[in-house]
Amino acid sequence: MPSFHFETTPRIVCERGAALRLARILQAGDQRRAFLVTDPGLVAAGLIDAPAAALRAAGVHVTVYDRVQADPPEHVVLEAAQAARDDRADCVIGLGGGSSLDTAKLVALLAANPQPLADIYGPQRARGPRLPLIQVPTTAGTGSEVTPTSVVSTPDHQKRGVISSLLFPDVAVLDAALTAALPPGPTAMTGIDAMVHAIEAYTTRHKKNPMSDMLAVRALQLLHGHLDGAVRQGGDLDNREAMLLGSLLAGMAFANAPVAAIHALAHPLGSHFHVPHGLANSLVMVPILRFNLPVAEGAYAELARALDPGLRDAADAEAALAFIAAMQAHVAASPIPQRLREVGVGESDLPALAEAAMTVDRLLMNNPRDLTRDDALAIYTQAF
Repeated sequence: MPSFHFETTPRIVCERGAALRLARILQAGDQRRAFLVTDPGLVAAGLIDAPAAALRAAGVHVTVYDRVQADPPEHVVLEAAQAARDDRADCVIGLGGGSSLDTAKLVALLAANPQPLADIYGPQRARGPRLPLIQVPTTAGTGSEVTPTSVVSTPDHQKRGVISSLLFPDVAVLDAALTAALPPGPTAMTGIDAMVHAIEAYTTRHKKNPMSDMLAVRALQLLHGHLDGAVRQGGDLDNREAMLLGSLLAGMAFANAPVAAIHALAHPLGSHFHVPHGLANSLVMVPILRFNLPVAEGAYAELARALDPGLRDAADAEAALAFIAAMQAHVAASPIPQRLREVGVGESDLPALAEAAMTVDRLLMNNPRDLTRDDALAIYTQAF
């Protein structure tokens, strides 16, 4: 058995209606001034009203910061952290999708200990302490509520990550009711994102371990089994809760067994063309699964058998191809763009995307198969 280290969020609450009971968690730590980080879309949809009102009714002072943007730019993170300091916040609540949760992590850190973002990009460079942090996801995709990473967009169109054990939240709260109104397209994008987390954690070249494998398999079973229902019947809370739990388990897996080429090739689509992260992953996932097949056949076969007991006696080659076909079917059935050309990418942009992808070496190094610039260009061309 390989030696390994495993870290995750220490407390997880999975309970319908839990977002209305956040005050209990805060009161246990004697926090009374909450800085709630979210985005304007959730405020406009009214999803913030009830949790904020419940906190105020319990005597908690709540300030709502609702200017989070997708792929949060540095200036938004810094503005939010300053606002939390000015408000004398003693705790931070992230409530929203991955961008809100990532922003909340850095607000909790920078409000307590200001430090230049440029100094803390990369692994374990951040300095504590940080404010107490609760994360409440409203999408089943990023798993940010159980990861030590916050991804920020820099002015030069890069996506940089702060990676630190300090960014593990204190509590993750899964409340399926918050995800019921998510439209079919975003439900599919974020669900596929979560599946990619599980797949890449299971096949990663570095830090793969028995715990991450166990979590990745169970995550993929939940996500594979409930994504279609969540897309087609958004109000079904059983499907929504299964997706939230699957996303969290996948997040626990890839926080300890890192993602690879799918994410590396997705990043330039977000930073250069503002393609939502989950959609970017879905656009390049299948071509990269095919690219990795010569070295990942055994792992793909294991995942296939976990999803379909009918493949238990199938040869690895057959099972692995069935796995890729199943993932391709999820993408094809989703009400989302299917090709790069549908999200504003031109054929002449592909070489620049390939060049940009090769700069994400922190992820490419985890891929089970070495990937060159020419390989990246071929993958983008397949996805075009």
